[in-house]
Amino acid sequence: MPPAEPVRRRAPVRVTLRVEKDLLRSGRELVCSVDEVGRGALSGPVTVGMVLVDSTVRRPLAGVRDSKLLTPAARESLVPRIRGWVVGSGVGHASAAEIDEVGLIAALRLAGRRAMTALPAAPDVFLLDGSHDWLSTPQQPGLFEDPPEDAIAPVTTRVKADLTCASVAAASVLAKTERDALMVRLADDFPGYGWEENKGYATPEHLAAIRRLGTCEQHRRSWRLPEA
Repeated sequence: MPPAEPVRRRAPVRVTLRVEKDLLRSGRELVCSVDEVGRGALSGPVTVGMVLVDSTVRRPLAGVRDSKLLTPAARESLVPRIRGWVVGSGVGHASAAEIDEVGLIAALRLAGRRAMTALPAAPDVFLLDGSHDWLSTPQQPGLFEDPPEDAIAPVTTRVKADLTCASVAAASVLAKTERDALMVRLADDFPGYGWEENKGYATPEHLAAIRRLGTCEQHRRSWRLPEA
């Protein structure tokens, strides 16, 4: 019987500032890192977190990780440290009603623009988690179209940036903690759905509550939801 092959353990993913520093070395002075939460929820807003970093931010913040990998207590403890580590930060929301009205991608853009209003300065480039630039206003087709009036700085996308880029992970923590706190408050106003625990996502308990109680104004009614 041949010997068993040794089990190969994956090395832990390192969270660094390599991408951010590469962008800064290319002539940019302010990098704005961006992440969103709530995209897949059935109720509540989509939320976008942003953090600004410059050349004075030299090392990753100890303990910062993608928010999904941290406990609620760990996320909460990181918030004041993140705000002291970065040049500036902002969080913006777009409500369930706005998602129903304009669609998810436009609502993400709306939440992002609201987060931008809290930044202390305009960034030179955005570093966005994922492969799709939902933050920029879409360019209308045509050879001689002027840039949109609300055009922003260039956007660089990076898949799994929340796992590898320290500033994007920090943005995810800010977005997650603010949205979670909002869902806990909404749970008091709309009892029975368990949002204090499920935060609006499609858990079995939440789905059962929708079948029992029906939907409320905080549900995304344009989505396919269980019927009461």
